[in-house]
Amino acid sequence: MTTAESGDTAPSSRGPSLAVQAEAFLEMMLAERGAARRTVEAYGRDLRDYAAFLREKGLDGLTVSRPTLRAYLATMAAAGLAPRSQARKLSCLRQFHGFLVSEGRRPDDPTIGLDSPRLGRPLPRVLSEAEVDALLVAAEAGEGARGLRARVLLELLYSTGLRVSELVSLPLSVANRDPETILVRGKGDKERLVPLGLPARAALRDWLIARPTTLPASGAARRRADRFLFPSSAAEGHLTRDGFAKMLGELALRAGIDPARVSPHVLRHCFASHMLAHGADLRGVQTLLGHADIATTQIYTHVLDDRLTTLVRTAHPLARLKGEGNNK
Repeated sequence: MTTAESGDTAPSSRGPSLAVQAEAFLEMMLAERGAARRTVEAYGRDLRDYAAFLREKGLDGLTVSRPTLRAYLATMAAAGLAPRSQARKLSCLRQFHGFLVSEGRRPDDPTIGLDSPRLGRPLPRVLSEAEVDALLVAAEAGEGARGLRARVLLELLYSTGLRVSELVSLPLSVANRDPETILVRGKGDKERLVPLGLPARAALRDWLIARPTTLPASGAARRRADRFLFPSSAAEGHLTRDGFAKMLGELALRAGIDPARVSPHVLRHCFASHMLAHGADLRGVQTLLGHADIATTQIYTHVLDDRLTTLVRTAHPLARLKGEGNNK
């Protein structure tokens, strides 16, 4: 298919290259929209891949047409890229081309009318409440400062639903008093208040007594680590994600649970699913999890579906009458 047949036009000979436009777009995402750095890095990779595809066609971001964009999406599907990854790339392209339009670089947006890939509805992996209780018992059985740290980490994660990155990097200042809430800095540097239950507050008080014994001996490492609730001699100054994941695996083994089923994110899922199962409001759970869009929180509605189905079967008058008739 020629350029004229596809609706593409020749590459623009004036103005910045796609690489320069992409850099300006990524800077805007960071500075104006407060996007998380990992999101911006992923978008950067997506745009480099997109630029390579356009170069092969002799095109750029100012001249590409909708049919060529459809062809680009088709190559991703043919390469076996997961639907969720395809959707992220398309989201990146939509925002990028919207940026070009808003900057007056091109008059139209070629991503309008493109269909998103079907994602299906993957359900989050969760543990039962009894299994989480077994993990907590295993943590309480730990000895010394490591045992206290395991207990408070688990209590905090299960009672707040924090992301693992938020949890391990909590500053010491969140525990200056006996807090009923903690201030969490989440994705995109957005802050939210998260309430603490009594078990988490008790575990936190015990940990603060033992915490000084876990600080590095002296020097810059100690000064760096002393800012964090969970200090470490690691370069970050706090417990790492991998360190926490390893600790969870050890607790799972002691609790008689397959370690492959236990991760920090699974416990975040447990927090949301168990809250909803006990009657929590979906909007409230959205706020506690720090989800910008309630559509993200709706992956947990399978719990609501099960609970509401049981409610109708057991509480609806016609269901009761039918059951009484069967008993006669």
